[in-house]
Amino acid sequence: MTRYRIEFKQTAKKELAQLPRPIAEKVTERIKALADNPRPDGCKKLTGSAYSYRIRISDYRVVYSIIDQCLIIQVIKIGHRKDIYQ
Repeated sequence: MTRYRIEFKQTAKKELAQLPRPIAEKVTERIKALADNPRPDGCKKLTGSAYSYRIRISDYRVVYSIIDQCLIIQVIKIGHRKDIYQ
């Protein structure tokens, strides 16, 4: 099976660093799993964008894009569900 490469936008790196440690560990684990399965059960394609998806981790969300031609997943935003879509 082909593995995707994970890339983080600079803002997503900062958002991950600001999360509480237990949440950050869960989020990191789920993001790493995207390399093997970029469209896991429970992921949702976001409207308004052809390539953006989101995954849920408790009350937190990770918004990412999949670039299938290059086998890249770009993490765009990480945050609490009340703040993520603003």
